[in-house]
Amino acid sequence: MKTSMRKLKDKAFTVVSLIALFIMIIPLAHIIYTVVINGIQAINLNFLLSLPGPPGSEKGGIVNALEGTAVLVFLTLLISFPPSLLAGIYLTEYGKGHHVDIIRDIINTLSGLPSIVAGLLAYSLIVVVYGFSAISGAFALSLLAIPYMTRTAEEAIRSVPNEIREAGLALGLPKWKVTWYLVVGAARPRIVAGVLLATARIIGEAAPLLFTAFGSPHHFSTIYEPVSALPLIIFIYAISPYDDWHIKAWGAALILMIVVLLINFAVKYYVRRSS
Repeated sequence: MKTSMRKLKDKAFTVVSLIALFIMIIPLAHIIYTVVINGIQAINLNFLLSLPGPPGSEKGGIVNALEGTAVLVFLTLLISFPPSLLAGIYLTEYGKGHHVDIIRDIINTLSGLPSIVAGLLAYSLIVVVYGFSAISGAFALSLLAIPYMTRTAEEAIRSVPNEIREAGLALGLPKWKVTWYLVVGAARPRIVAGVLLATARIIGEAAPLLFTAFGSPHHFSTIYEPVSALPLIIFIYAISPYDDWHIKAWGAALILMIVVLLINFAVKYYVRRSS
């Protein structure tokens, strides 16, 4: 009787889990289907290689947004990765006492920072003084990326077995060499995976860029001038009253979705190959 009851509970739990999975997959599949069906009609070489055209023109493209997205991602990683890695090393290998908890609380607070608040902060610190620019957009995105990268680096370094540290110290190596060459080297796959996942997150943020990068219909020229990005051009085209811009917004959304999916697949492949 008890055995049959356990089997019944097990089957019931399995059914409930499958229903929950199905409920979760339905909206995701609907989003992917809608973006693909509406966006595929805009994808062609002209769309990918041309600057935006006037409303009603079929020759306009999103090359400025692709350039701007690449520049913003590069600048964001340049700003956020070094302090994130160093913070992760400090919290794991060197930090002691009450101030470490304070640093972690700050990082946890920043991890919940709304993206629009990050944009307003960058606006008040940089844009008000120097104007809209790619560097201000990268600064806003860095505020979102640093907490995620720091926590990922901390967890990756903490997961390295203590035997590696003890072996390095037993050989007479100074602690900083053990930490940098052995511990960080062993944690590198998970650190890189965290960086890629952070990139996948920030690449789709539009709110911070509205207050900082602002957008531009021209090719990228310098980091001190406004630049466009895929989330920005999607937002601008989607709220416009022009049907052709709506189609291009769907096309840009499809490109953005493909980029994010490719990054996530790259993370899985890299982690699996490195493990």
